[in-house]
Amino acid sequence: MDEDQVQRPESLLPYDLWTEEALRHVVAQAVRHVVDHGLPGDHHFYLTFRTDHPRVVMPPRLRTQYPQEMTIVLQHQFWDLRFDEETGMISVTLSFGGVPANLVIPLSAMTAFADPQVGYGLRFTAGAKPERAVLPAPVEAPEAEAPAEPGAETPQVVSLDAFRRRTQPKD
Repeated sequence: MDEDQVQRPESLLPYDLWTEEALRHVVAQAVRHVVDHGLPGDHHFYLTFRTDHPRVVMPPRLRTQYPQEMTIVLQHQFWDLRFDEETGMISVTLSFGGVPANLVIPLSAMTAFADPQVGYGLRFTAGAKPERAVLPAPVEAPEAEAPAEPGAETPQVVSLDAFRRRTQPKD
């Protein structure tokens, strides 16, 4: 019987929730660092979140365009980045089709975080108890196209699956 088929006893302690909360704290620290010091070097963040989360605040036109999930990139063109410790909310202004939009994203709505510059990524379960602990997954920097020019017609949503390294099963 291989390791994946071994039945584990049900835990009476919520390790999965504690692990996810600790990893969301990593995202909070990264955002706080950028608020205080700006993005260092070529670092940039992909933040993926559930747009249908009840505490997400965003313009109706974007919610219509992205009814369930959205990925934003914090790299060159973002303004008014803030993190509210008490509420666990990230606030940022981005331009979509040349129109500025303020987004307010609770950490609890986050489903993924990545910093492709260093191949770092996290996945989360938004608003639900995870099936098992969420651990950091390495990501590769995209071989992507150049960043969109200001006033581009539509915002780009990036699937983080394209950045994940495929692991080979062990024999």
